Amino acid sequence: MDNSEGYPAPADGLFAVSKPVRRLAVIFAAVIALVCGAIGGGVLWNTAARTDGATAAHRHRIIATTTDRAGIIAAARYGTTPVSTAPASWQYPAHVPRSGSIRVQAGTPKGDEVAIWVNDAGTYQAQSPPSVPQRVFTSTAVGAGAAGVVGLAEVAAVLLARRRAMGRRLVAWEREWEEVEPVWTGRLPREPGHDDD
Repeated sequence: MDNSEGYPAPADGLFAVSKPVRRLAVIFAAVIALVCGAIGGGVLWNTAARTDGATAAHRHRIIATTTDRAGIIAAARYGTTPVSTAPASWQYPAHVPRSGSIRVQAGTPKGDEVAIWVNDAGTYQAQSPPSVPQRVFTSTAVGAGAAGVVGLAEVAAVLLARRRAMGRRLVAWEREWEEVEPVWTGRLPREPGHDDD
């Protein structure tokens, strides 16, 4: 709006700041998002490490001997080595015989020795403990997700604040226009409560 009549222009409130200040605010918001992501990833890493440590204390790697050749492939995912099952026997605890079906490579012959994981009772555990790269990937993914969520929340907060500031600015402009418009057009000011016909 032209400010030639001496009327002050409405302030932008939160957004009446210079570009360098706005750039610093954006950088600060990005740093906050990254810090939140790092904290989220770190918390998940520590939790997973404690869980894996507790699980590892009750997992034991032993050698089993297959009692028959590997059967038909039970499950194979794209890009992975085919895995099948074979009957096997092992001992855990010491001198306590156990037997069952274990996962082996396709084509494993009878009498082959295979490393397996068992729990404290000697029961076969099909899944091996998660590796460090798996934990790193999961923690990084969660950290990136947390950073993204915080970043989106910050963007939403800024957009909401801008919308409210724009609403206040439009109300202020409307009030100022009601004062300036009669001076510019030469009309008499409207009386409150009277409608234009």
